Amino acid sequence: MDRKGDRRGLGRGLSALMGDVGAEAPGLETPARNPDSHVPVEHLAANPDQPRKDFDADALRDLANSISERGIIQPLIVRPFADGPAGTRYQIVAGERRWRAAQMAQLHEVPVLVRELSDLDVVEIAIVENIQRADLNAIEEALGYRDLMESHNRTQEEMAQALGKSRSHIANTLRLLQLPSGVQALVKDGALSPGHARALITADNPEALALTVVAQGLSVRETEKLVKSKPAPGAAPKVKGAPQKDADTRALEGDLSAHLKLKVSVEVDGSG
Repeated sequence: MDRKGDRRGLGRGLSALMGDVGAEAPGLETPARNPDSHVPVEHLAANPDQPRKDFDADALRDLANSISERGIIQPLIVRPFADGPAGTRYQIVAGERRWRAAQMAQLHEVPVLVRELSDLDVVEIAIVENIQRADLNAIEEALGYRDLMESHNRTQEEMAQALGKSRSHIANTLRLLQLPSGVQALVKDGALSPGHARALITADNPEALALTVVAQGLSVRETEKLVKSKPAPGAAPKVKGAPQKDADTRALEGDLSAHLKLKVSVEVDGSG
């Protein structure tokens, strides 16, 4: 399969397209764009591949109140949608929160910018928009990366280039999906940071340890020590006195090795 032409689409015009994606939050210095038109809210359908799955009810109400007072300053980005639910004409590419809040504010129409976009463009924009606004939790971000890689046959390196992230960030985020659903839920809720969660990936009983970490308010370093003190059955014995590399350090080694095309070893100073 010749992927040369296909790869050209990854990130193609993404920065220009993202220039159409304005800020939703009041106070952000983003100039308003003139909409192509106003369309009824019932003519719009959400993107089923939107990486963000959870919408905070209080934040939506705040946005709805702002929209009631000021209107929608930044148009939604949409694309023609012939195969959508009955009555819909466009699929939302960016601005689902504004669409939901507009309905709460009982607006009948919303301003839109209509763009002809591929499925790949839509997924990329949805991920970038949410990440830039810190709206995705780490699990949603990981699911978005995985879906984009699987549905469009992308490598971590291609993902990193297209989304402006390091390959190690992509790899470390994807590793969170190795965790049991109970631990992932704690990350989604914000009870457990991605750093804490990564430290638990190699644990034999990550869910139990995760609850201990949350209950005791352990730091990432303390979590790593907790995991090391409870090795999985059959794990190789550790050399006494030798500092152990954590998962992020090993991922960094792999990232540097891939970039430099040389074997890289990051030495850990156990004195800290």
